[in-house]
Amino acid sequence: MVNARSLLFLLGALWGLCTDGFSQNQPGKELHIKKAKGAIILDGIINEPDWQAADVADDWYTNYPVDTLRAPFQTEGRFTFDDEFFYVSFVCFDDETPDIVNSLRRDFDYSLNDNVGFAVGPYNDKLNGFFFVITPAGVQMEGTVTGGGTGDDSYSTFWDNKWYSKVVRYEDKWIAELAIPFKSFRYKSNIREWNISMDRWELKRNRKTSWIRTPIQFVSASFPYGGQLVWDDPVPPAKTNISFIPYITANTSTDNEVEPVEQNRGFQTGFDAKIAITPSLNLDLTVNPDFSQVEVDDQIINLTRFEFQFPERRQFFLENSDLFDLAGFPGARPFFSRRIGLAADSSGLFQQVPIAYGARLSGSLSEKWRGNVLNMQTREEASIGLPAQNYTVAALQRNFWAQSNVTLSFVNKQSFGVEPEDSTKFFSDNVFREVQLGDRTELRPNTYNRVVSLDVEMSSKDTKWYHSSFIAKSIDDFNARENLSGLLFGRYSTRTLSIWSGFSFINEFFNAEAGFVPSIRVYPGQYSFFGNAAYQFFPKKESIIRMGPFLSFDHTYIPGGTNTDRSYGLGYQFEFNNASSLEVSYNYVYQRLTNSFNLLDPDEFTGFMEGEEYNWNAASIEYRSNPRKRFFYQISSSYGGFYNGENFNLSGELAYRYQPFGNVALRFDFNDLRLPEAYGQEQLFLFGPRIDLTFTDEVFLTTYVQYNNVLNNINLNARFQWRYQPASDLFVVYTENYLPENFGSKNRALVLKLTYWLNL
Repeated sequence: MVNARSLLFLLGALWGLCTDGFSQNQPGKELHIKKAKGAIILDGIINEPDWQAADVADDWYTNYPVDTLRAPFQTEGRFTFDDEFFYVSFVCFDDETPDIVNSLRRDFDYSLNDNVGFAVGPYNDKLNGFFFVITPAGVQMEGTVTGGGTGDDSYSTFWDNKWYSKVVRYEDKWIAELAIPFKSFRYKSNIREWNISMDRWELKRNRKTSWIRTPIQFVSASFPYGGQLVWDDPVPPAKTNISFIPYITANTSTDNEVEPVEQNRGFQTGFDAKIAITPSLNLDLTVNPDFSQVEVDDQIINLTRFEFQFPERRQFFLENSDLFDLAGFPGARPFFSRRIGLAADSSGLFQQVPIAYGARLSGSLSEKWRGNVLNMQTREEASIGLPAQNYTVAALQRNFWAQSNVTLSFVNKQSFGVEPEDSTKFFSDNVFREVQLGDRTELRPNTYNRVVSLDVEMSSKDTKWYHSSFIAKSIDDFNARENLSGLLFGRYSTRTLSIWSGFSFINEFFNAEAGFVPSIRVYPGQYSFFGNAAYQFFPKKESIIRMGPFLSFDHTYIPGGTNTDRSYGLGYQFEFNNASSLEVSYNYVYQRLTNSFNLLDPDEFTGFMEGEEYNWNAASIEYRSNPRKRFFYQISSSYGGFYNGENFNLSGELAYRYQPFGNVALRFDFNDLRLPEAYGQEQLFLFGPRIDLTFTDEVFLTTYVQYNNVLNNINLNARFQWRYQPASDLFVVYTENYLPENFGSKNRALVLKLTYWLNL
């Protein structure tokens, strides 16, 4: 017979067993770090006494595909330091299943490689910091964390610095040792607790594990679901940190599209510099920068009425840029760095505009304040209609509550030496404006444009609730009224349900010339209501991790209340246990045109006219195959109405991995556009084969070909890179554009660039 005491003991034991997996490693858990008493040798053998005495971050949990179990293959993290280095070691227990290492290139694709890493927040604000990741093959990746690391856009790999590592593979584990110079990142010596998070991605098992138990709907490396690194011994004082990075380029080019054929040869020098003004505030300088080694844009077929936003790829603009990039909302960004130093030519391809110099002061001012100030000066480039211009951008952010902030931003664009008689010389957009003077119009120079904006972001401690609001005002000589834009947005997320909705508006005369407002030329002012709801559940079938439906809507109106656009989407998503995914959807679109435009050649086909109304339905499907296979692919297709006709689209990418030395991929986009005869029936296609070879972790070759029949152009870009010392490179870049009909060369260029990173 069981007495009351025995029953209580039994219930307590059962409760302990049931809750054992949930009682440890909760957010805020402390991990102590002590100063090393001896030398740490990076050899993949953690037998030094300081490693043995270090606090151990163990007892890891799965985050994906389930979040209720301890990790089947555990991981241990340890931290120590000396006066020069911040040391980290990971013991990743494993079996002999072959690792997946997609590439030997630094800053690899996280999702396509087995890896382990950590994020550290030395400001202890649960918002900002740095991350370091390494693969079983010893390939490094580092970057910055913003917004607490709660979203994919919170992680940027465009911050580069020197650090050292060693990885050794054993039968039952692999061990990684990392040594990061304190001078490689910003921190405050007087803060004795840092935010810390750690996770491990096992692509070969389609499993994510983390030190802190994190619900499946949240990012496992985020600071809200992280711990605290407690310094038992004082943090080493931050030292003077100056990096000087000079470069030399030599180039030759031939232009066969002019008579006589034009040939040019050039030689150019310049430099970048990084100067630590304070332990957490950095000054970046660039003089006569050259971006010839930057990867080319992926071309697109744009069948919308709106400008497409190509991503920024130039490192100087990407480092510490989150305060600028995240201001506003996707429909109205006050600042877009590609407006500086890049302009589209008559073929629609982007050309470089010479930049004379640039400076950026960015970093943490205190535990609650961050700032970023950028100034760039471009030279006159009359060949593409641009005068000399100066851009000044500033942002000041104040953190409050757990993970919330308010940011004040200012953007100024200034043109120099522009007079009314230059209107035929400087024909680019926004350099001159038509002004109505009685019964006549006059072109006047548009010498400046400014935007002032305020952003507020608020998030609950568990990140379930999120709110964003934004207001901006543009200032110039032409528009003194109706020059505001704004947003109200809210989101609620749980394990099974995600709901978000918002309201935005852009006044008729809101003008952000250094920003990105794709609808500014389509609508005479607008306001929109939009939203999305998604539900997911986790079936007991072993083949499916999660699945569920989603519903979306978007309504746009112009002043006076006319509904110009509305769309509805209904779909269903699947995530499979083999790492593949599937999505099917059905969409309805209505448009009442506010401007006339032509999808195809306006000299041959009838265009769509202002005031006309169209509505159509289309169905689409998208499938992403198992990326653990050597051959994997992503393919999507849609079919249905399109304005007054039909369109069939097939697009995607096929890829083959020759691990870990090479990747071959083919990107494609095909549209079979069938409109009434007068409007045109065309087949539009784009093909982009790409070969990416990583001979070692220091020598790389990337060759990219793009054929676009809309542009009637074949583009070849080949880039060789030799990282002969940490953060120091030799680049050889060859570019050529061809006529598709006979492969006749339009133009070609060869560039050699040498950079060297010198720490002073």
